[in-house]
Amino acid sequence: MKLNGLNEIYRFFSENKTPIYFISASPFNILGLGQLVPSLQYINYFDCFDRFHHRVFTPEERESPEFESMVDVVNYLLRQKEVIKLIRSQPAGGKLLTVMFDEETEVLAKKLGLEIALPPAELRNRIDSKIVTTQLANEAGVASVPNVLGKADDYAKLRALAAKAGLGESLVVQTPYGDSGRTTFFINSESDWEEYAEDIIGEEIKVMKRIDPISGTVEGVATRHGTLVGPVMMEVVGHTEITPYKGGWCGNETAATEFSETQRDEIIQMMKSLGDRLYQEGYKGTFCMDFLIDRDTQAVYLGEINPRISGASPVTNLITQKYGGVPLLFFHLLEFFDVDYELDLEAIQQRWLHYDSWSTLVLKQTHEEVGLITSAPASGIWRLNDGGGIDFLRRSVDWSNASDQAEGFFLRILGEGEYSYKGADLGILLTRGRVQDPNGNINDRARNWNSAIKQQYRTTLPSADMEPRRYSGLHYKIY
Repeated sequence: MKLNGLNEIYRFFSENKTPIYFISASPFNILGLGQLVPSLQYINYFDCFDRFHHRVFTPEERESPEFESMVDVVNYLLRQKEVIKLIRSQPAGGKLLTVMFDEETEVLAKKLGLEIALPPAELRNRIDSKIVTTQLANEAGVASVPNVLGKADDYAKLRALAAKAGLGESLVVQTPYGDSGRTTFFINSESDWEEYAEDIIGEEIKVMKRIDPISGTVEGVATRHGTLVGPVMMEVVGHTEITPYKGGWCGNETAATEFSETQRDEIIQMMKSLGDRLYQEGYKGTFCMDFLIDRDTQAVYLGEINPRISGASPVTNLITQKYGGVPLLFFHLLEFFDVDYELDLEAIQQRWLHYDSWSTLVLKQTHEEVGLITSAPASGIWRLNDGGGIDFLRRSVDWSNASDQAEGFFLRILGEGEYSYKGADLGILLTRGRVQDPNGNINDRARNWNSAIKQQYRTTLPSADMEPRRYSGLHYKIY
């Protein structure tokens, strides 16, 4: 089969009968795709919609194992009897999408007759290393912040490593794996080294010159016909009202005016070069590139590669569908269906250059207390009122339905009966407009949204005899 043009691609997915399952803790990462692909179903641990969303399936009987990662959540769901019954009741040969998975996931999926419509876990894990990312980028001609790779088991050796590469006194050190800034260390002195040494010693590290960066992200898809690139976004990082993690990611915003046309074109070309290099490695489909712009020199550098559907995916798919005809994820899925297509990719790329501003905020608990949630805001459309609070307007499963900047779609993650804790993702807000000012500070509108939504949560201290249901140390990550 060969599809010709966007209309035929759109029709292919609207008429597709092959089941597609998005299995994850929540539907966040590809929310909205269910309205375009009738065969897509979300299988989630958290009941974000209180059974209101007809494409979201959450098991009635949920145990509370001690999840240590998002992968654990996915594997738990694939072993859960209600999920198994659901999948076996559907036509065979379904496709599985998720954010994080491992070799165990691949075994569980195979037992259920599912094809994981993503590159193999072993390949993804290798590319996920910041060390490998840097090496692949070098081969693709994509510049990183001035750096050196190596090992250091004391401060003197770190300084010697940095001096050899001429990186200066103020350093940024990264270990190969980690998220939301938790394995990125800022080291200006021996006391800084001593604070982080336990996490660094014995690891292969990337030592970088410290710059004053503007952080951004962009999602693309590596295909047999070349690499397509979505909208360029600013990252929302490290705002203490939103996240307790210094340097931690807590959202994205499209802000076309923040970049010169030259910078935008350079970022797009970097993505195309990386995507083509990844395809040579056997990687196909969606990936995300974080980039840095040096405020002093305006030079654009690679930050890291996330070889997966990511936290940038929701806005990427919303914009590429709303302003360009079909979402970027369709081109990912086509790599895993026995179908080819003929399309002017450059013309599609041009359609994705013009859009207005949309933002997401991932609202995390920032205080230390563990609490049992007794009341939580519903998922749907909310509106900021004149007093700085919010009013619930209506339930909705379409999160592009916010009509102006005073409205927002809130996707609740933790609800009544769940446990909240420091770093927990309470929910995600999608709203029109920006959430940061030109200096990268959180703006008043975003600050009001964050405060007002968190005030909707009510908790009580857990008693000693309470079973810690759905807490158990799960630090849920939606990236």
